[in-house]
Amino acid sequence: MQSSPNLPGLTFLGIESSCDDSAAAIVRMNDRAEILSSVVEGQVNLHAEFGGVVPEIAARAHAERLDGCVERAMAEAGVSFAELDGIAVTAGPGLIGGVLSGVMLAKGLAAGTGLPLIGVNHLAGHALTPRLTDGLPFPYLMLLVSGGHCQFLIVSGPDSFRRIGGTIDDAPGEAFDKTAKLLGLPQPGGPAVEAEAALGNPARFVFPRPLLDKPGCDMSFSGLKTALLRTRDTVIAEKGGLTKADRRDLCAGFQTAMVGVLEEKTRRALEVYLEASPAVPALAVAGGVAANTAVRTALEDVCAKASVRFLAPPLRLCTDNAAMIAYAGLERFQMGLRDDANLSARPRWPLDQTAPAMIGSGKKGAKA
Repeated sequence: MQSSPNLPGLTFLGIESSCDDSAAAIVRMNDRAEILSSVVEGQVNLHAEFGGVVPEIAARAHAERLDGCVERAMAEAGVSFAELDGIAVTAGPGLIGGVLSGVMLAKGLAAGTGLPLIGVNHLAGHALTPRLTDGLPFPYLMLLVSGGHCQFLIVSGPDSFRRIGGTIDDAPGEAFDKTAKLLGLPQPGGPAVEAEAALGNPARFVFPRPLLDKPGCDMSFSGLKTALLRTRDTVIAEKGGLTKADRRDLCAGFQTAMVGVLEEKTRRALEVYLEASPAVPALAVAGGVAANTAVRTALEDVCAKASVRFLAPPLRLCTDNAAMIAYAGLERFQMGLRDDANLSARPRWPLDQTAPAMIGSGKKGAKA
């Protein structure tokens, strides 16, 4: 496939609908990337009473909202379709109904305008965010840590990802959400648990830190969630319920254990990454859990001790957004990559196609 020149002035529309955020954005590339607009419509109120995201409700909301998000993003950026160079859309992985809503909208827009269509891996959007925000040169180490995924990636190009570790069960964000549910806290669970943890005593309840006794960079968080459940039940049995202090201390102990695992595994991942002697060594973190202050602080300390640059995106770019999709599509476009009307919505789409599937990936293949 022919490679395209690194053209300045490219402007892309991005569309994101992999979970419960309907989003559209306009990104322009001149000497550096610039986010001209970024619209995100969340669905927290639609799912609150269910304690988690309901795929059917999310898909219906995307179908109703995405075209409005696109209109707003283009209006805020002050651009028309005639001024766009391409349309990028999340084609997976994610909740299939939501992904399909975005892909079908992007296909329709591409067919109606004649613009190139670029399907983007949602995880690649997160992984390339430090290039969008800071122009970070390849290769860098990425910790992608979110509600559905957790993995260490050596990012060597827009389409080149080497996974050197990941979670074998629950992702950190999933564990945060389940912890919140177990303790009667609102969703999304990450911010709720973090807020409670800030007021608690992290030394009162000491939770296990799975897989630290095993070599390598793989992680496990299911056992940590189970340990919290058992500790909660013990406290309730002894006291007849949970006080505010109990809940805060449970959150603090949980978060401390979570941070401890990420901290140690990051040290190990940096050792693997630095074996190649990168010219500008850097660790970047992305995904919703990257918004957690305790996680950021711990990773920043690890990098300082290793003399490695640490990068974390602005909080608004940690969670799902379409600016990262527009940018990832723009990078793929400059590589000469294009899609057409046969672009498929994919519930599972590993970034590293050569790595073996993580344990528990299911009959349909690896999730990420």
